[in-house]
Amino acid sequence: MKSKVILFLAGVAIIACNCSCSKNINTEPDMTPKKITLTALAPQAIESSNEFGLELFTRVAVSESKNLMLSPLSASTALTMLLNGCGGDTYTQLQGVLKYPSGMTISGINEAYKSLVGQLLNADPKVKLALANAIFYRNGFVVKDPFLNVMNNDYKAYIKGLDFSSQSALTTINKWASDNTNGKIPEVLQEISQDDVMFIMNALYFNGDWSYQFDKSLTQDRPFYPDGGITVNVSTMNGEVGSKAVDGNGFKAIEMPYGRTNFTMIVIVPDESLSDFYTSFTHNSWEQLTTDLDQIPEFGERKVFMPKFKFSYEKYLNDQLKSMGMVDAFMPFQADLSGISDESLFVGFVKQNTFVEVDEEGTEAAAVTTIGIRLTSMPSEPPQFVIDKSFIFAIRERTTNTLMFIGQVVNPEE
Repeated sequence: MKSKVILFLAGVAIIACNCSCSKNINTEPDMTPKKITLTALAPQAIESSNEFGLELFTRVAVSESKNLMLSPLSASTALTMLLNGCGGDTYTQLQGVLKYPSGMTISGINEAYKSLVGQLLNADPKVKLALANAIFYRNGFVVKDPFLNVMNNDYKAYIKGLDFSSQSALTTINKWASDNTNGKIPEVLQEISQDDVMFIMNALYFNGDWSYQFDKSLTQDRPFYPDGGITVNVSTMNGEVGSKAVDGNGFKAIEMPYGRTNFTMIVIVPDESLSDFYTSFTHNSWEQLTTDLDQIPEFGERKVFMPKFKFSYEKYLNDQLKSMGMVDAFMPFQADLSGISDESLFVGFVKQNTFVEVDEEGTEAAAVTTIGIRLTSMPSEPPQFVIDKSFIFAIRERTTNTLMFIGQVVNPEE
């Protein structure tokens, strides 16, 4: 009997050991990025989006002296949706701003987008990535079916007509933005103009845990030296984490992965000020940096000190997009948005709202790009001043108020 008990306990121990070992094996993190297979045109679309996004970012950043974040993917997606409704010079200008080659057709661009998004959303089950599109239009405004079909089929857009004069329309639009950013961007519009007839929107949400997380117990205040400012103490994470690092021309950079390493964060620290660095920060220098990082085979362990941060940002991008060449779209009577409607339309605004939080566990980030399409209205009549009776007139030098002539007209016909 005793030997049977011993054998039974031994069996239990073996089973427990096997389960424990199996569990340990199964929970070993997978650090191999999932291979993404794209259509032939998708790599060009990605390169175009990156080039557009970097130029847009630097044009915004050089004029700002505060925390900011833009989403190149969100902006390029919303503007590409708009591109489907453009014609003539308006189309050519926007295609150039988005850096799409002149020989790339709109159907090819749409197909590349669909392929890219489908692959990105399923790249890493440990990273939550969501991308949503929407078209909201004023009830009674006639939108062309081909445009809506592309938005529905290629961009999976949520399409809905609303009573723009009602507060409920504003609530619906802001709720869509909030729902598709996990509540991080609760409001994108405060009002709807009487000339607004459509909003083209994209929402992008990212939530990923570091592949190599920081130990919260090691986080402490450390000095931080802002450009042109006074030294401050900030809550700084530190730990020995897997990463890649390179020293560039005038900067150093580190790359830290999320999940199974499909997604990473690259931090660039210039030797001099940010404003000095932006003069040489181009698409080509970004491509060289990422190439250098990709040539490092593994995420080696190094001690990293990194500030925690969290902020929201909002920016109207009209001026930057105009300076990049998107001119006609913003001009009443000159914009060609004939692919959307037979009405005379123009782009009233392009804006982006963003949110980011980086802590010991990982990163949460969100962006909503909103394009406001407006109906071109005839210029209103200027106010009138009718001179139809006898009057006095005077001529003066205005800066000194010197009265030079004064008279009256009782009857202009005399």
